[in-house]
This record gives sequence, C-alpha cells and structure tokens, in this order.
Amino acid sequence: MISNGCHPRVAGKLLFTICLIVCSLLSRPPAAQADVAASPPASPTPVRTSDPPAQVRSRPDAVPSAAKAVSPAIEASSPSAEVPPAQTYRFAVDPKLNDDVVGEVQITHTGQEDALTDIARRFSVGYNEIHRANPGVDMWVPGTGRQVVVPTQFVLPDAPHVGIVVNVAEMRLYYFPPRRRGGPQIVYTYPIGIGRMHWKTPLGVTTVVRKVKNPVWRPPADILKEHREEGDPLPAEIRPGPDDPMGTRALYLGWPEYAIHGTNKPVAVGMRVSHGCMHLFPEDILQLYNMVPVGTQVRVVNQPYVFGWHRGELYMNSFGPLEGDPRAQQKVTRKLLEQAIGPRIQRELRERHEQVRWDVVMKLAGDPQGVPVAITDPSASLGQALANARQVLNQPPNGAAWDGRTKLPMDNKAFRRTPSRRGVTASPRATSLRQRGSLSAKSRI
Repeated sequence: MISNGCHPRVAGKLLFTICLIVCSLLSRPPAAQADVAASPPASPTPVRTSDPPAQVRSRPDAVPSAAKAVSPAIEASSPSAEVPPAQTYRFAVDPKLNDDVVGEVQITHTGQEDALTDIARRFSVGYNEIHRANPGVDMWVPGTGRQVVVPTQFVLPDAPHVGIVVNVAEMRLYYFPPRRRGGPQIVYTYPIGIGRMHWKTPLGVTTVVRKVKNPVWRPPADILKEHREEGDPLPAEIRPGPDDPMGTRALYLGWPEYAIHGTNKPVAVGMRVSHGCMHLFPEDILQLYNMVPVGTQVRVVNQPYVFGWHRGELYMNSFGPLEGDPRAQQKVTRKLLEQAIGPRIQRELRERHEQVRWDVVMKLAGDPQGVPVAITDPSASLGQALANARQVLNQPPNGAAWDGRTKLPMDNKAFRRTPSRRGVTASPRATSLRQRGSLSAKSRI
C-alpha cells in the first residue's frame, strides 16, 4: 500500500522512473574518479623526523624490512607532469659563489618490475642512500607506481676539493679534477661500498699508485685464513671474469692491499661488505678509471653530518654514524654538531649574522634521511624540501653510463644467501684458475 494517498499506477511509474535514473548513474564513470585522474597528485607527505630512524643494514644477508618511520614514498600514486631527470654524477661548482651543495632531490615512480635497487642504480645512488630516503618502502617489492625519493642532492665533504675525496659515513666518492684557469670546479660523484665493521676502510690521505685493467684478485693471508675457518676456502687468486670481485678496473692506493675498484655484485654498492676496499658500480669505475691519473691524491674522511652553503643559506645533510663509530654510542648533542659544522662555517655564520635553527638540526641528526635541508631558513623543513622536489621520469639521466635496463646479477633470493662476512664465494671455475697474472696484487676487495 502506497502511503500519502498516491495512486498505485502513479507509484508504479514513479518506481520505474527511479530505476531508470539509478541504472543511468551506474553506467556512467564516477565524476569523482574523473576529477582525480585529471588532477595532479598531492605534494609528498612530509617526513616525520620525530620517528625512529630507518637503519641501513651493513649485512647483505639481512635484507631490511619495512621501517616504521613515515615516508613520503609510502603511498602509491600516479605520476603527474614528469620531466627527464637531472644530472646525478657530474656538476660544476662556481668558486665565486662559495657554494658547497650540488644536484637536486628528485621524485620518481616505480615501474611494474622495479625494486628500489633498480632505481638506485638508474640514478647512480647506493643501496644505503635509496633505503635511507624511503623509510617504510619495501626495497624489493615496492609496488607499481610507488612514489620514490631519489636523494641526488649532495653537500660536499668538509675537505680540500682536490683529487678523490671519500666520505665513508655517506658511502660516496667525489672526484675533483684539476680546475681549468678561469673555469668552474667540476666534481664527479659516485656511490661506493666500503669495509665491514671489523674490516674498516682506512681513513687518511694517500695517492693512486697504479691503475690496472682486468685485475686479478689475490687475497691476503688473513682473508684466506678467515675463509678456511668458515669452511669456504678461497683459491690463491681469482682471475678476471664474472667471479672476480674486483670487477674490470682497479686504482691501487699507496696503502698496501687497498684499492678503489669495480665489483661483480653491483647490488652491494652502498653497503659495508668488503674487507676494506672501496667498490663502485661497473659503469662508474670505468668512468673514474679513465679520468684519474696515477699520482692523484685520495683523502678518506668520516663525516656523518655535513654542512655547506647553497644560495645564501646553510644546509645540513645527515647520514648518522656508522656502526662501530664511537659517535654511534654517544647521545647526539649540540656540542657534537657544532664541532661538525667546523670553524670556517662558524666564522661565516657570524660574518653573515645568520642563526642556526638548532631544533631542525637536532631532528635531522636524530633521524637521518640523506636529504639536505636549509638550517638557517626559518621556513625550511625536510617536508618542504621533498614537496619542492621535481617529479621526474623513471629513466637514467642524459649522459648516464648505465642503460637502465641491464639487470643486476642477483635477485632477492640470491641476495639473501650472500654471506655477510665474505668478500666473494669461490666457484669451481675460480678454484681451477691458479696461474698467477703479471698484473695481479694482493688486495682486500
């Protein structure tokens, strides 16, 4: 019975009309969806610097799980107006500008089969850098369309801009070739892997004493002993080829048994997996090898907090102390960070009448993300730096040495099996190669 005195026939027509309207609405695309698809995605969510920092693992057999910290890359989103990526390894520094910061932070989106290690290599950043900048994102299965922060802005280490400068805390190498008269200072930068906690990469100053193509690895006695004790004996030497952990090029240093070289495990660039040597992506060592002459100075520093000027503001980048560094056991204090700023910048702060925002500095030090932030700008923050980052295509920048397609020689399953305390796994082919090469030398890889 229809209430309100409505006639049954009228009610029937009314119900029929309502059904038609409902069917029509269901058959149309939702307007809300159309509006979302047509509009650009929202700015990246600011990182909460109060959360615990995402720790970079130094053990290659312990793949990091999703961190608890909030990341701007947590939610998948559709790319908006993306542009080609900016250069990531070669920069010009105008000495007249007194600028200590190069590059820019970029944001891209994962492809269908991308791991974060693929994007890292594509943009010439290491495992530690891509992981640190994207807490909470699965390194191996991030999902298609996931927003990823690419930390390709760098504060130059506090060291003379001469020859090769390595910051082990950052796991990054900088090469400053001789500057042409009247021209800018060029700097090349590459991610590196370094020595494990008990096989530390040495600090100090040395030189490149020789260069070798297709080096032969002859493990020192202590490494041979370590492998024998672990039931994984190494051959006396491993000659060039896919089993050679030194890769295709090596720059031997004045420190006996130490070198800067390539690798047969690119996925380990940005990790502490070696016996003290520094290793680069295969494509990066080729570039560096061709540029660096014998006699080049090599300076290795350990700076977990770096500071530098950029466009009139003082910037800070934080990586945190390495495991085994005494500073890792200390509470981060203002006094410690004032020492890290250094006397030059302290003097320039006074001359410019600039004030450091110590609340921001303490947050960056407590939650390292590897993204530079202006610490004298009253409105700057990590979240703002990420919100201002350009959205770029997920492809290598122009001039990149890697094609962006060649797969890494290990998948996640193989990576989990990599022994954390070994520099290389012996193979039947490597074991059978005993002949000593004229260009071989004992080195730690």
